[in-house]
Amino acid sequence: MKLYNTLSHEAQEFAPADGKTVKMYVCGVTPYSSTHVGHALSYVAFDTLRRYLEFLGFDVLHVQNFTDVDDKIINRAKEQGIEPDELAEEFIDDFYRTMDALNIQRAHVYPRATQEIGPIIETIQTLVANGSAYPAGGDVFFRVTKKDDYGKLSHRTLDGMQAGARIEIDENKEHPMDFVLWKGARPGEPSWESPWGSGRPGWHIECTAMSMTYLGATLDIHGGGQDLIFPHHENEIAQSEAATGEAPFSKYWVHNGLLQLGEDKMSKSLGNLVSVEDALENYTPDAIRLYFLSSHYRSSLSYSDEGCDAMERSADRLRHVLRPETESAGEPMDATAFEEQFMAGMDDDLNTPKALAALFDLSREMNRQRDEGHSISAAQDCLRHLGYILGLTFNERASSLKIDAKSYNAMAQELQVKISETGQAELSELFADSNSDVEAVSAKDIDRLVDIRTTCRTYKQFGLADEIRGWLESQGVTVEDSAAGSIWEYRPTS
Repeated sequence: MKLYNTLSHEAQEFAPADGKTVKMYVCGVTPYSSTHVGHALSYVAFDTLRRYLEFLGFDVLHVQNFTDVDDKIINRAKEQGIEPDELAEEFIDDFYRTMDALNIQRAHVYPRATQEIGPIIETIQTLVANGSAYPAGGDVFFRVTKKDDYGKLSHRTLDGMQAGARIEIDENKEHPMDFVLWKGARPGEPSWESPWGSGRPGWHIECTAMSMTYLGATLDIHGGGQDLIFPHHENEIAQSEAATGEAPFSKYWVHNGLLQLGEDKMSKSLGNLVSVEDALENYTPDAIRLYFLSSHYRSSLSYSDEGCDAMERSADRLRHVLRPETESAGEPMDATAFEEQFMAGMDDDLNTPKALAALFDLSREMNRQRDEGHSISAAQDCLRHLGYILGLTFNERASSLKIDAKSYNAMAQELQVKISETGQAELSELFADSNSDVEAVSAKDIDRLVDIRTTCRTYKQFGLADEIRGWLESQGVTVEDSAAGSIWEYRPTS
Protein backbone atom coordinates (compact mmCIF):
# COMPACT_ATOMS: atom_id res chain seq x y z
CA MET A 1 0.00 0.00 0.00
CA LYS A 2 1.23 3.48 -0.88
CA LEU A 3 0.29 6.49 1.23
CA TYR A 4 0.96 10.13 0.40
CA ASN A 5 3.30 11.74 2.93
CA THR A 6 2.98 15.52 3.27
CA LEU A 7 6.52 15.62 4.68
CA SER A 8 8.13 14.08 1.59
CA HIS A 9 5.54 15.36 -0.94
CA GLU A 10 5.22 11.90 -2.45
CA ALA A 11 3.34 8.63 -2.10
CA GLN A 12 5.45 6.14 -0.19
CA GLU A 13 5.17 2.44 0.47
CA PHE A 14 3.57 2.10 3.87
CA ALA A 15 5.36 0.19 6.59
CA PRO A 16 5.10 0.85 10.34
CA ALA A 17 8.31 1.12 12.33
CA ASP A 18 7.94 -2.27 14.02
CA GLY A 19 6.33 -3.96 11.02
CA LYS A 20 3.08 -4.84 12.79
CA THR A 21 1.63 -2.15 15.06
CA VAL A 22 0.58 1.18 13.55
CA LYS A 23 0.75 4.09 16.00
CA MET A 24 -1.73 6.66 14.68
CA TYR A 25 -2.48 10.06 16.20
CA VAL A 26 -5.29 12.17 14.71
CA CYS A 27 -5.94 15.73 15.82
CA GLY A 28 -9.35 16.06 17.42
CA VAL A 29 -11.91 18.81 17.82
CA THR A 30 -12.13 21.88 20.01
CA PRO A 31 -15.54 21.21 21.58
CA TYR A 32 -17.29 24.56 21.70
CA SER A 33 -20.15 23.94 19.24
CA SER A 34 -21.92 21.09 17.45
CA THR A 35 -19.91 18.64 15.40
CA HIS A 36 -20.27 19.58 11.74
CA VAL A 37 -19.92 17.68 8.49
CA GLY A 38 -16.46 19.20 7.91
CA HIS A 39 -15.30 17.31 10.99
CA ALA A 40 -17.10 14.22 9.73
CA LEU A 41 -15.25 14.33 6.40
CA SER A 42 -11.91 14.14 8.20
CA TYR A 43 -12.88 11.42 10.64
CA VAL A 44 -14.53 9.29 7.94
CA ALA A 45 -11.22 9.47 6.03
CA PHE A 46 -9.14 8.35 9.01
CA ASP A 47 -11.70 5.74 10.04
CA THR A 48 -11.45 4.30 6.52
CA LEU A 49 -7.65 4.34 6.69
CA ARG A 50 -7.72 2.53 10.03
CA ARG A 51 -10.24 -0.05 8.76
CA TYR A 52 -8.11 -0.78 5.71
CA LEU A 53 -4.90 -1.08 7.71
CA GLU A 54 -6.63 -3.52 10.02
CA PHE A 55 -7.94 -5.43 7.00
CA LEU A 56 -4.33 -5.70 5.77
CA GLY A 57 -3.41 -7.33 9.09
CA PHE A 58 -1.90 -4.42 11.03
CA ASP A 59 -2.71 -3.70 14.65
CA VAL A 60 -3.69 -0.04 14.83
CA LEU A 61 -3.34 1.93 18.07
CA HIS A 62 -5.45 5.03 17.46
CA VAL A 63 -5.25 8.13 19.70
CA GLN A 64 -7.34 11.27 19.14
CA ASN A 65 -7.39 14.27 21.44
CA PHE A 66 -9.90 16.85 22.62
CA THR A 67 -8.63 20.42 22.95
CA ASP A 68 -10.91 21.13 25.89
CA VAL A 69 -9.31 24.39 27.05
CA ASP A 70 -9.12 27.18 24.48
CA ASP A 71 -10.04 30.83 23.95
CA LYS A 72 -13.10 29.82 21.90
CA ILE A 73 -14.41 27.54 24.64
CA ILE A 74 -13.80 30.18 27.30
CA ASN A 75 -15.52 32.94 25.30
CA ARG A 76 -18.51 30.78 24.33
CA ALA A 77 -18.96 29.64 27.94
CA LYS A 78 -18.97 33.28 29.10
CA GLU A 79 -21.64 34.10 26.52
CA GLN A 80 -23.82 31.28 27.84
CA GLY A 81 -23.10 31.95 31.50
CA ILE A 82 -21.67 28.48 32.20
CA GLU A 83 -18.28 27.07 33.11
CA PRO A 84 -15.87 26.17 30.25
CA ASP A 85 -15.66 22.53 31.32
CA GLU A 86 -19.46 22.26 31.25
CA LEU A 87 -19.56 23.60 27.69
CA ALA A 88 -16.75 21.29 26.57
CA GLU A 89 -18.47 18.25 28.09
CA GLU A 90 -21.70 19.06 26.25
CA PHE A 91 -20.01 19.12 22.86
CA ILE A 92 -17.74 16.15 23.56
CA ASP A 93 -20.94 14.16 24.14
CA ASP A 94 -22.28 15.56 20.87
CA PHE A 95 -19.10 14.44 19.11
CA TYR A 96 -19.34 10.88 20.41
CA ARG A 97 -23.03 10.64 19.53
CA THR A 98 -22.68 11.89 15.96
CA MET A 99 -19.52 9.93 15.18
CA ASP A 100 -21.19 6.76 16.45
CA ALA A 101 -24.16 7.48 14.20
CA LEU A 102 -21.80 7.71 11.19
CA ASN A 103 -20.32 4.30 12.10
CA ILE A 104 -16.93 5.86 12.83
CA GLN A 105 -14.97 3.58 15.13
CA ARG A 106 -13.94 5.18 18.38
CA ALA A 107 -10.26 5.84 18.98
CA HIS A 108 -8.62 3.63 21.57
CA VAL A 109 -7.74 6.68 23.67
CA TYR A 110 -9.29 10.17 23.78
CA PRO A 111 -6.95 12.27 25.96
CA ARG A 112 -8.08 15.75 26.98
CA ALA A 113 -5.72 18.68 27.42
CA THR A 114 -7.12 19.50 30.87
CA GLN A 115 -6.39 15.97 32.06
CA GLU A 116 -2.80 15.91 30.75
CA ILE A 117 -1.37 19.04 32.40
CA GLY A 118 1.40 17.06 34.14
CA PRO A 119 2.91 15.58 30.93
CA ILE A 120 2.51 18.94 29.19
CA ILE A 121 4.48 20.75 31.90
CA GLU A 122 7.16 18.04 31.88
CA THR A 123 7.58 18.40 28.10
CA ILE A 124 7.91 22.18 28.38
CA GLN A 125 10.47 21.77 31.19
CA THR A 126 12.55 19.55 28.92
CA LEU A 127 12.45 22.17 26.16
CA VAL A 128 13.45 24.95 28.53
CA ALA A 129 16.27 22.85 29.97
CA ASN A 130 17.82 22.11 26.56
CA GLY A 131 17.52 25.70 25.35
CA SER A 132 14.69 25.12 22.87
CA ALA A 133 12.26 27.24 24.89
CA TYR A 134 12.40 30.24 27.20
CA PRO A 135 10.09 31.81 29.79
CA ALA A 136 9.20 35.48 29.38
CA GLY A 137 6.56 37.62 31.01
CA GLY A 138 4.68 34.67 32.53
CA ASP A 139 4.55 32.83 29.18
CA VAL A 140 6.90 30.21 27.74
CA PHE A 141 7.91 30.36 24.07
CA PHE A 142 9.53 27.91 21.68
CA ARG A 143 12.72 29.15 19.95
CA VAL A 144 12.18 28.48 16.27
CA THR A 145 15.76 29.46 15.47
CA LYS A 146 17.02 26.49 17.49
CA LYS A 147 15.45 24.10 14.96
CA ASP A 148 17.45 24.26 11.75
CA ASP A 149 14.81 22.44 9.73
CA TYR A 150 11.82 24.41 11.02
CA GLY A 151 9.37 24.63 8.10
CA LYS A 152 10.11 21.19 6.64
CA LEU A 153 6.49 20.00 6.76
CA SER A 154 4.90 23.07 5.17
CA HIS A 155 7.97 23.47 2.92
CA ARG A 156 8.50 27.09 3.93
CA THR A 157 11.48 29.06 5.08
CA LEU A 158 11.46 31.03 8.30
CA ASP A 159 11.90 34.28 6.37
CA GLY A 160 9.03 33.34 4.06
CA MET A 161 6.76 32.53 6.98
CA GLN A 162 7.50 35.84 8.63
CA ALA A 163 6.94 37.82 5.45
CA GLY A 164 3.58 36.19 4.75
CA ALA A 165 2.19 36.13 8.28
CA ARG A 166 0.10 38.55 10.27
CA ILE A 167 2.09 38.58 13.49
CA GLU A 168 1.03 40.41 16.60
CA ILE A 169 3.95 42.32 18.09
CA ASP A 170 4.99 40.69 21.37
CA GLU A 171 7.98 42.27 23.06
CA ASN A 172 8.50 39.10 25.10
CA LYS A 173 9.40 37.08 22.01
CA GLU A 174 13.00 36.74 20.83
CA HIS A 175 11.79 36.09 17.27
CA PRO A 176 8.41 37.04 15.76
CA MET A 177 7.72 33.40 14.76
CA ASP A 178 8.39 31.96 18.23
CA PHE A 179 5.19 30.32 19.46
CA VAL A 180 3.69 29.95 22.90
CA LEU A 181 3.95 26.73 24.90
CA TRP A 182 2.50 28.05 28.16
CA LYS A 183 0.16 31.02 28.55
CA GLY A 184 0.23 33.05 31.74
CA ALA A 185 -3.06 33.11 33.64
CA ARG A 186 -5.69 35.71 32.83
CA PRO A 187 -8.44 36.81 35.24
CA GLY A 188 -11.52 34.58 35.15
CA GLU A 189 -9.94 31.87 32.98
CA PRO A 190 -9.04 28.26 33.84
CA SER A 191 -5.43 27.90 35.01
CA TRP A 192 -2.99 25.46 36.58
CA GLU A 193 0.16 25.95 38.61
CA SER A 194 3.49 25.52 36.83
CA PRO A 195 7.20 26.38 37.36
CA TRP A 196 6.52 29.60 35.38
CA GLY A 197 3.47 30.64 37.34
CA SER A 198 -0.23 29.95 36.97
CA GLY A 199 -1.47 29.47 33.41
CA ARG A 200 -2.60 27.00 30.77
CA PRO A 201 -1.01 25.15 27.86
CA GLY A 202 -0.71 26.50 24.33
CA TRP A 203 -2.48 24.69 21.53
CA HIS A 204 0.52 22.98 19.90
CA ILE A 205 2.23 21.54 22.96
CA GLU A 206 -0.79 19.57 24.11
CA CYS A 207 -0.70 17.28 21.06
CA THR A 208 3.02 16.64 21.47
CA ALA A 209 2.62 15.72 25.14
CA MET A 210 -0.46 13.56 24.60
CA SER A 211 0.87 11.69 21.58
CA MET A 212 4.15 10.91 23.35
CA THR A 213 2.32 9.84 26.52
CA TYR A 214 0.17 7.28 24.74
CA LEU A 215 2.22 6.36 21.66
CA GLY A 216 5.86 7.08 22.51
CA ALA A 217 8.46 9.44 21.12
CA THR A 218 7.76 8.59 17.48
CA LEU A 219 4.58 7.86 15.53
CA ASP A 220 3.80 5.99 12.35
CA ILE A 221 0.92 8.22 11.21
CA HIS A 222 -0.05 11.72 12.28
CA GLY A 223 -3.25 12.94 10.68
CA GLY A 224 -5.57 15.89 10.41
CA GLY A 225 -7.00 18.41 7.98
CA GLN A 226 -4.83 20.33 5.53
CA ASP A 227 -5.54 23.51 7.48
CA LEU A 228 -3.45 22.08 10.34
CA ILE A 229 -0.23 21.68 8.33
CA PHE A 230 0.86 25.17 9.35
CA PRO A 231 1.24 26.25 12.03
CA HIS A 232 -0.08 23.41 14.20
CA HIS A 233 1.66 20.37 12.76
CA GLU A 234 4.78 22.32 11.81
CA ASN A 235 5.11 23.38 15.43
CA GLU A 236 4.39 19.90 16.70
CA ILE A 237 7.30 18.53 14.71
CA ALA A 238 9.65 21.22 15.95
CA GLN A 239 8.86 20.91 19.65
CA SER A 240 8.56 17.10 19.62
CA GLU A 241 11.89 16.48 17.93
CA ALA A 242 13.54 19.14 20.07
CA ALA A 243 12.19 17.47 23.23
CA THR A 244 13.20 13.89 22.37
CA GLY A 245 16.16 14.36 20.04
CA GLU A 246 14.54 11.76 17.77
CA ALA A 247 13.47 12.30 14.18
CA PRO A 248 11.17 11.92 12.45
CA PHE A 249 8.50 12.63 15.02
CA SER A 250 6.04 10.95 12.65
CA LYS A 251 7.01 8.68 9.78
CA TYR A 252 3.95 9.64 7.70
CA TRP A 253 1.97 12.88 7.77
CA VAL A 254 -1.49 12.35 6.29
CA HIS A 255 -3.81 15.31 5.63
CA ASN A 256 -7.34 15.31 4.29
CA GLY A 257 -8.80 17.97 2.02
CA LEU A 258 -11.35 20.41 3.40
CA LEU A 259 -15.11 20.52 3.04
CA GLN A 260 -16.57 23.65 1.49
CA LEU A 261 -20.01 25.19 1.50
CA GLY A 262 -20.17 27.28 -1.64
CA GLU A 263 -16.85 29.03 -2.20
CA ASP A 264 -15.64 28.95 1.40
CA LYS A 265 -14.16 26.35 3.70
CA MET A 266 -16.75 25.13 6.16
CA SER A 267 -15.73 26.40 9.59
CA LYS A 268 -17.13 27.50 12.91
CA SER A 269 -15.45 30.90 12.68
CA LEU A 270 -17.18 31.66 9.36
CA GLY A 271 -20.51 30.38 10.68
CA ASN A 272 -21.24 28.43 7.48
CA LEU A 273 -21.85 25.07 9.09
CA VAL A 274 -24.05 22.05 8.50
CA SER A 275 -24.15 19.99 11.65
CA VAL A 276 -23.87 16.21 11.46
CA GLU A 277 -27.15 16.01 13.36
CA ASP A 278 -28.92 18.08 10.68
CA ALA A 279 -27.37 16.02 7.87
CA LEU A 280 -28.53 12.78 9.49
CA GLU A 281 -32.11 14.06 9.58
CA ASN A 282 -32.11 13.99 5.77
CA TYR A 283 -29.65 11.26 4.82
CA THR A 284 -28.54 7.87 6.06
CA PRO A 285 -25.03 7.40 7.45
CA ASP A 286 -24.17 5.29 4.40
CA ALA A 287 -25.15 8.09 2.02
CA ILE A 288 -23.03 10.63 3.89
CA ARG A 289 -20.03 8.28 3.98
CA LEU A 290 -20.44 7.50 0.26
CA TYR A 291 -20.52 11.22 -0.50
CA PHE A 292 -17.25 11.82 1.32
CA LEU A 293 -15.59 8.69 -0.08
CA SER A 294 -16.63 9.52 -3.65
CA SER A 295 -13.88 12.18 -3.54
CA HIS A 296 -10.22 11.38 -2.85
CA TYR A 297 -9.38 12.16 0.77
CA ARG A 298 -6.71 14.72 -0.23
CA SER A 299 -9.11 16.67 -2.47
CA SER A 300 -11.42 19.44 -1.35
CA LEU A 301 -15.15 18.69 -1.58
CA SER A 302 -18.16 20.97 -1.79
CA TYR A 303 -21.10 19.86 0.35
CA SER A 304 -24.50 19.92 -1.34
CA ASP A 305 -27.93 18.36 -0.94
CA GLU A 306 -27.81 17.32 -4.60
CA GLY A 307 -24.63 15.34 -3.99
CA CYS A 308 -26.05 13.65 -0.90
CA ASP A 309 -29.30 12.83 -2.72
CA ALA A 310 -27.30 11.13 -5.48
CA MET A 311 -25.33 9.11 -2.94
CA GLU A 312 -28.55 8.06 -1.18
CA ARG A 313 -29.78 6.62 -4.47
CA SER A 314 -26.42 4.89 -4.93
CA ALA A 315 -26.70 3.44 -1.44
CA ASP A 316 -30.18 2.16 -2.35
CA ARG A 317 -28.74 0.26 -5.30
CA LEU A 318 -26.27 -1.49 -3.02
CA ARG A 319 -28.96 -2.25 -0.43
CA HIS A 320 -31.25 -3.73 -3.05
CA VAL A 321 -28.66 -6.07 -4.52
CA LEU A 322 -28.00 -7.40 -1.01
CA ARG A 323 -31.58 -8.50 -0.43
CA PRO A 324 -31.82 -12.29 0.08
CA GLU A 325 -32.28 -14.48 -2.95
CA THR A 326 -35.88 -15.66 -3.21
CA GLU A 327 -35.06 -19.13 -4.46
CA SER A 328 -32.13 -21.43 -5.02
CA ALA A 329 -30.18 -20.39 -8.06
CA GLY A 330 -27.67 -21.92 -10.41
CA GLU A 331 -23.91 -21.55 -10.73
CA PRO A 332 -22.45 -19.07 -8.23
CA MET A 333 -21.01 -15.78 -9.40
CA ASP A 334 -17.26 -15.20 -8.96
CA ALA A 335 -16.52 -11.75 -7.48
CA THR A 336 -12.72 -12.12 -7.35
CA ALA A 337 -12.00 -9.61 -10.12
CA PHE A 338 -14.04 -6.91 -8.38
CA GLU A 339 -12.32 -7.54 -5.06
CA GLU A 340 -8.95 -7.15 -6.78
CA GLN A 341 -10.17 -3.90 -8.39
CA PHE A 342 -11.23 -2.65 -4.96
CA MET A 343 -7.88 -3.54 -3.38
CA ALA A 344 -5.94 -1.87 -6.19
CA GLY A 345 -7.80 1.36 -5.52
CA MET A 346 -7.27 1.25 -1.77
CA ASP A 347 -3.57 0.43 -2.17
CA ASP A 348 -3.20 3.53 -4.35
CA ASP A 349 -3.07 6.13 -1.55
CA LEU A 350 -6.50 5.15 -0.26
CA ASN A 351 -8.19 5.94 -3.57
CA THR A 352 -11.76 5.43 -2.40
CA PRO A 353 -13.36 6.69 -5.66
CA LYS A 354 -11.68 3.75 -7.43
CA ALA A 355 -12.72 1.40 -4.64
CA LEU A 356 -16.33 2.59 -4.86
CA ALA A 357 -16.29 2.12 -8.62
CA ALA A 358 -15.41 -1.53 -7.96
CA LEU A 359 -18.39 -1.87 -5.59
CA PHE A 360 -20.83 -0.42 -8.10
CA ASP A 361 -19.37 -2.50 -10.94
CA LEU A 362 -19.83 -5.53 -8.70
CA SER A 363 -23.44 -4.64 -7.91
CA ARG A 364 -24.30 -4.19 -11.59
CA GLU A 365 -22.79 -7.56 -12.45
CA MET A 366 -24.66 -9.15 -9.54
CA ASN A 367 -27.96 -7.86 -10.93
CA ARG A 368 -27.10 -9.15 -14.39
CA GLN A 369 -26.07 -12.58 -13.17
CA ARG A 370 -29.10 -12.89 -10.90
CA ASP A 371 -31.33 -12.11 -13.89
CA GLU A 372 -29.60 -14.94 -15.75
CA GLY A 373 -30.33 -17.37 -12.93
CA HIS A 374 -26.94 -17.48 -11.21
CA SER A 375 -26.50 -17.52 -7.46
CA ILE A 376 -25.11 -14.27 -6.08
CA SER A 377 -24.97 -15.18 -2.38
CA ALA A 378 -21.16 -15.44 -2.37
CA ALA A 379 -20.91 -12.14 -4.25
CA GLN A 380 -23.23 -10.58 -1.67
CA ASP A 381 -20.84 -11.71 1.07
CA CYS A 382 -17.98 -10.12 -0.85
CA LEU A 383 -19.89 -6.84 -1.23
CA ARG A 384 -20.69 -6.74 2.49
CA HIS A 385 -17.07 -7.47 3.35
CA LEU A 386 -15.69 -4.73 1.10
CA GLY A 387 -18.38 -2.33 2.24
CA TYR A 388 -17.37 -2.91 5.86
CA ILE A 389 -13.87 -1.66 5.04
CA LEU A 390 -15.48 1.60 3.92
CA GLY A 391 -17.64 1.70 7.04
CA LEU A 392 -20.91 1.00 5.20
CA THR A 393 -23.71 -0.75 7.09
CA PHE A 394 -26.15 -1.27 4.19
CA ASN A 395 -28.97 -0.66 6.68
CA GLU A 396 -32.26 0.24 5.03
CA ARG A 397 -33.23 3.87 5.29
CA ALA A 398 -36.40 4.24 7.27
CA SER A 399 -36.48 7.73 8.70
CA SER A 400 -35.45 9.37 5.43
CA LEU A 401 -38.57 8.22 3.50
CA LYS A 402 -40.65 11.38 3.20
CA ILE A 403 -43.94 9.62 2.45
CA ASP A 404 -47.15 10.80 4.06
CA ALA A 405 -48.39 8.16 6.53
CA LYS A 406 -52.07 9.17 6.07
CA SER A 407 -51.81 8.59 2.34
CA TYR A 408 -50.13 5.25 2.91
CA ASN A 409 -52.73 4.09 5.44
CA ALA A 410 -55.64 5.10 3.20
CA MET A 411 -54.12 3.29 0.24
CA ALA A 412 -53.41 0.15 2.33
CA GLN A 413 -56.97 0.03 3.66
CA GLU A 414 -58.40 0.42 0.16
CA LEU A 415 -56.05 -2.27 -1.08
CA GLN A 416 -57.22 -4.74 1.58
CA VAL A 417 -60.84 -4.17 0.57
CA LYS A 418 -60.09 -4.68 -3.12
CA ILE A 419 -58.10 -7.82 -2.43
CA SER A 420 -60.98 -9.29 -0.42
CA GLU A 421 -63.35 -8.46 -3.29
CA THR A 422 -61.35 -10.60 -5.72
CA GLY A 423 -62.84 -13.69 -4.12
CA GLN A 424 -59.44 -15.39 -4.17
CA ALA A 425 -59.11 -16.87 -0.68
CA GLU A 426 -55.40 -17.49 -0.99
CA LEU A 427 -54.75 -13.87 -1.87
CA SER A 428 -57.03 -12.50 0.86
CA GLU A 429 -55.53 -14.75 3.51
CA LEU A 430 -51.99 -13.86 2.51
CA PHE A 431 -52.52 -10.14 3.12
CA ALA A 432 -54.95 -10.28 6.03
CA ASP A 433 -52.26 -8.97 8.38
CA SER A 434 -51.14 -6.13 6.11
CA ASN A 435 -50.38 -3.06 8.21
CA SER A 436 -52.68 -0.12 7.38
CA ASP A 437 -52.09 1.97 10.51
CA VAL A 438 -48.48 3.16 10.47
CA GLU A 439 -47.22 6.34 12.12
CA ALA A 440 -44.21 6.68 9.80
CA VAL A 441 -43.61 4.93 6.51
CA SER A 442 -40.49 2.77 6.62
CA ALA A 443 -38.50 0.77 4.08
CA LYS A 444 -40.17 -2.40 5.41
CA ASP A 445 -43.58 -0.95 4.55
CA ILE A 446 -42.42 -0.31 0.99
CA ASP A 447 -40.96 -3.82 0.82
CA ARG A 448 -44.36 -5.13 1.87
CA LEU A 449 -46.18 -3.21 -0.85
CA VAL A 450 -43.77 -4.38 -3.52
CA ASP A 451 -44.25 -7.99 -2.35
CA ILE A 452 -48.04 -7.53 -2.44
CA ARG A 453 -47.77 -6.20 -5.98
CA THR A 454 -45.64 -9.19 -7.03
CA THR A 455 -48.18 -11.64 -5.59
CA CYS A 456 -51.07 -9.79 -7.26
CA ARG A 457 -49.32 -10.31 -10.58
CA THR A 458 -48.86 -14.00 -9.77
CA TYR A 459 -52.65 -14.29 -9.26
CA LYS A 460 -53.21 -12.28 -12.47
CA GLN A 461 -54.64 -9.30 -10.57
CA PHE A 462 -52.82 -6.93 -12.90
CA GLY A 463 -55.16 -4.02 -12.22
CA LEU A 464 -54.33 -4.10 -8.51
CA ALA A 465 -50.65 -4.48 -9.29
CA ASP A 466 -50.78 -1.41 -11.52
CA GLU A 467 -52.60 0.59 -8.82
CA ILE A 468 -49.88 -0.24 -6.30
CA ARG A 469 -47.16 0.71 -8.74
CA GLY A 470 -48.93 3.94 -9.59
CA TRP A 471 -49.26 4.95 -5.95
CA LEU A 472 -45.60 4.12 -5.29
CA GLU A 473 -44.49 6.23 -8.24
CA SER A 474 -46.61 9.13 -6.98
CA GLN A 475 -44.55 8.97 -3.77
CA GLY A 476 -41.20 8.91 -5.59
CA VAL A 477 -40.71 5.14 -5.45
CA THR A 478 -39.78 3.45 -8.74
CA VAL A 479 -40.07 -0.31 -9.15
CA GLU A 480 -37.91 -2.37 -11.49
CA ASP A 481 -38.97 -5.91 -12.41
CA SER A 482 -36.46 -8.59 -13.29
CA ALA A 483 -36.30 -12.37 -13.53
CA ALA A 484 -34.95 -12.42 -9.99
CA GLY A 485 -37.80 -10.31 -8.60
CA SER A 486 -38.73 -6.67 -8.14
CA ILE A 487 -36.57 -4.01 -6.50
CA TRP A 488 -37.49 -0.44 -5.64
CA GLU A 489 -35.64 2.83 -5.42
CA TYR A 490 -36.70 6.02 -3.66
CA ARG A 491 -36.28 9.17 -5.74
CA PRO A 492 -38.30 11.98 -4.19
CA THR A 493 -39.11 14.84 -6.54
CA SER A 494 -38.55 17.53 -3.89
